Amino acid sequence: MRINFRSKCPVASMLDIVGDKWSLLIVRDMLVQGKKTFKDFSISPEGIAPGILSSRLKWLEENELITKQKLPDNQKENIYLLTEKGIELAPIITEVILWSDKNLRQYNLEMFSISDIGLNQNKIKFIEDIQENYKQFVHSLIG
Repeated sequence: MRINFRSKCPVASMLDIVGDKWSLLIVRDMLVQGKKTFKDFSISPEGIAPGILSSRLKWLEENELITKQKLPDNQKENIYLLTEKGIELAPIITEVILWSDKNLRQYNLEMFSISDIGLNQNKIKFIEDIQENYKQFVHSLIG
């Protein structure tokens, strides 16, 4: 994998990989909702267009955040699974949720509550639970 990074800045470098409008939402859907197929992602409420979804899945795969494979019992349909590198985005997604809850709730009154997902308790445990639950989900799919 060879990426042309914009600068030496770690923040800019991360944004070069996952800083578009859709990539973190795809990772969120995988981590939190167990989405794994193109169809699963395409019905997200954010409404990603099929061409963009295809492009982002390919980009995330090229950058080793996800893998594309087949289920052992269904060789026809592609599934997408997070790599360890992708799973390690859980703390970033969690911080975005917390920041958004604190700073954007007044503008988006329909935003779900962090207490509804258990994030208002122990942030570290929340992150560990998301990561462990995802790993168990993958294990149940492919062994």
